[in-house]
Amino acid sequence: QVQLVESGGGLVQAGGSLRLSCAASGSFFSINAMGWYRQAPGNQRELVAVITSGDSTNYADFVKGRFTISRDNAKNTVYLQMNSAKPEDTAVYYCNARVLTTPPPKQWVYWGQGTQVTVSS
Repeated sequence: QVQLVESGGGLVQAGGSLRLSCAASGSFFSINAMGWYRQAPGNQRELVAVITSGDSTNYADFVKGRFTISRDNAKNTVYLQMNSAKPEDTAVYYCNARVLTTPPPKQWVYWGQGTQVTVSS
């Protein structure tokens, strides 16, 4: 079993910054990709950013140039640095991890419980 614990959410003014963290713990062989998704009321959950074990990154167009995803493999932790926040960034942010267990080798997908981010105008 793997647990993802998020932290760092809260209230920030438009134009401000916030840093989210997500730490993975439990029994696994390795963590492949880790990412952040978000869901605003009435909307579907959407990808924000993802980072692979090799540090390749991919961002949704609506956060490019503003948000930065990074990870610390030694701590099994992924971060999301949110700069130039906009009111439309208001949502619950969820951490996601693709975890490899073995034997036999199998990939599992885990989600965090979510952390609220509110950007005031």
